[in-house]
Amino acid sequence: MSDRAAIVQVAVPFPLYKLFDYRLPSAAPSPCVGGRVVAPFGRRRVVGLVTAVAMQTPSEPARLRAIEQVLDTRPVIPAELMELLLWASRYYQHPIGECLAAALPSLLRRGRAAEPAHARVWQITSAGQTIATRGLQQRAPRQAKLLAMLQQSTRPISRADLAASGAWRTALARLVAQGWAEALQMPAHGLRQNHVRAAAPVLNPEQSKAVAAITKALNGFQALLLEGVTGSGKTEVYLAAIEAVLSAGRQALVLVPEIGLTPQLVARFASRLDAPLILLHSGLSDTERLDAWLAAGNDAAAVIIGTRSAVFAPLARPGLIIVDEEHDTSLKQQDGFRYSARDLAVVRARRLAIPIVLGSATASLETLYNVRRGRYRQLRLPQRAGGAAAPGFRILDVRGKPLREGLSQPLQQRLRAHLDSGRQTLLLLNRRGFAPTLLCHECGWIALCQRCDARLTYHHPSQRIRCHHCGYERPVNTHCPRCASPDLRPLGLGTQRVEAALRLAFPGIGVLRIDRDSTRAKGAFEARMEAARRGEAQILLGTQMLAKGHHLPEVTLVAVIDADQGLFGMDFRAPERLAQLLVQVAGRAGRAAHPGEVIIQTHYPEHPLLQILIHGGYERFAEDALREREAAKLPPFSAMALVRAEAQEREPPRAFLDQAKAKIPPTRGLTILGPVPAPMERRAGRYRAQLLLQAPQRDMLQALLSGWVPRLAELKQARRVRWSVDVDPLEML
Repeated sequence: MSDRAAIVQVAVPFPLYKLFDYRLPSAAPSPCVGGRVVAPFGRRRVVGLVTAVAMQTPSEPARLRAIEQVLDTRPVIPAELMELLLWASRYYQHPIGECLAAALPSLLRRGRAAEPAHARVWQITSAGQTIATRGLQQRAPRQAKLLAMLQQSTRPISRADLAASGAWRTALARLVAQGWAEALQMPAHGLRQNHVRAAAPVLNPEQSKAVAAITKALNGFQALLLEGVTGSGKTEVYLAAIEAVLSAGRQALVLVPEIGLTPQLVARFASRLDAPLILLHSGLSDTERLDAWLAAGNDAAAVIIGTRSAVFAPLARPGLIIVDEEHDTSLKQQDGFRYSARDLAVVRARRLAIPIVLGSATASLETLYNVRRGRYRQLRLPQRAGGAAAPGFRILDVRGKPLREGLSQPLQQRLRAHLDSGRQTLLLLNRRGFAPTLLCHECGWIALCQRCDARLTYHHPSQRIRCHHCGYERPVNTHCPRCASPDLRPLGLGTQRVEAALRLAFPGIGVLRIDRDSTRAKGAFEARMEAARRGEAQILLGTQMLAKGHHLPEVTLVAVIDADQGLFGMDFRAPERLAQLLVQVAGRAGRAAHPGEVIIQTHYPEHPLLQILIHGGYERFAEDALREREAAKLPPFSAMALVRAEAQEREPPRAFLDQAKAKIPPTRGLTILGPVPAPMERRAGRYRAQLLLQAPQRDMLQALLSGWVPRLAELKQARRVRWSVDVDPLEML
């Protein structure tokens, strides 16, 4: 024991703002920083992460508890990722043990060995290479087809590769029996790689300039905003830049905001890149996620495509990070460890000394602010790729006009015109269900959630009412519980109601609804989007899920059924989000050879936001919005942190936040707002309150939080509430 470290510092997966020292038994193998150990904690045995090994401890060594098992002698979290997570714990004021646990696949958190599963694969033998498939074609066509695939492949072929070959098992077994192919057991990393490469299109001058700027930056850190109008070919720029990274023998990490964007992106990347790629997202099984995570860290995967948490993927040879749709709020974790994947990706790229590309047609105001200050370089793609024209906009004033389930007569006429020309149309209504309110016509009773300060949404044809905040649901009342009247009426519009109206207005025309209700089953979203791309329906209807980056070349009309619901939000970011949504969904129109048209229905046609977007575009909107934010001293011209507290009773959250506020040291320039009830005070049966801190500089806020937040757990009221800190909050609810 004298020649090696005897003290192990461990982060445990609990909401505790400290690390814990343990003794290392003499018989145990030496642990490593970034490796896992099993340690006693209270009456439990937990899997923790080693953050340091040392010879000394401020505690009495004899009183320390001993490590029970060393699970890893090599780090599962490499040094650079460990440093990033330690920094993130400090910046986001979140317990280090929970931060480290959030970075690991669940199987590693439960103590599973850091080894991939194995799968059966097949490869050609030397004897098989000499066989001419032409002679085999007539007597055994399936064998000939598989043999040709094996001969042409530069790697073993998996079951997934063979799935598109039809009935392959018998034919492959015969190839193996004849000694022309052989089966192997290889790590099942979930790698995706096509055998046939698709040709790359010729880049236009703006795309070529962007690729040149990115490739020139590959030997060091640089943050680049790739700002291109919808349909401008940002993905082609990504692909060309990644090819340069792969040629240098390095890896590329691509972050996308939602799972729904990955299938289309993966198919395109796999068809173009001669390199193995993996997916990392919450839709994978635990085993699939572990296999993919290990593939990123052990150099098996060259391209990693994932959602928010993929920012913590280990990288063996990092060369480039890309954040697609960088403005999307889905890149911010909204519970637990509340991190921004976009912002952490920038920090990680800086630490790795590699470039990062932030792509968007509607860049966030924070990113544009960094461009203004010279921190980021802006690359513009002002024109649509392939000669496609930008769609024309039309604001449709529906004041005083008859509406048939939200559809005005002029809108129906334009729908008919586009449908008659054989094109697809897309309608956006960012509200699912049939109707957001169920009301008694006799006495005015409204169906309310028993657990939230919210109305229940009526869903048809399931005849149920549901809360879209906590998930509570029950069958629809047959009579009013207050006056017993049977006259219960659904009020307002949801996607289900508009779908029914469209089927009546356009009989014989296929209508495809895409929202969270219609895509709950695994693979349902991908299946519906593929059906839309195949043209199985001429009318596409959905929520904001349809607005995000999907390429639907046959869509020539996009209609926003109700733009008004986003015009008067309580959050200061509401105008930015609405502008981004309108521009993004408009970008689905006219992406191919046929011109596009965008119709926005509103009762407020003179609203400044709509007028600016129509006549000045998103760039003009962003300029005006940044001036307003600067005048009001709102982010990005200040820094914020939101402290939330909740409990089953109304008083404890407010009492806790009052105590927390009293502990804030006097700080010049600091603004404290609250405590106040949350905008939706009761949610999922718990009462919520919040306290907002705002400082003119980020460093000032961080200095205050670092000394204040760890002390909150010691407050008398802390045990009566759940509380959290959200640094750089995007949601005020």
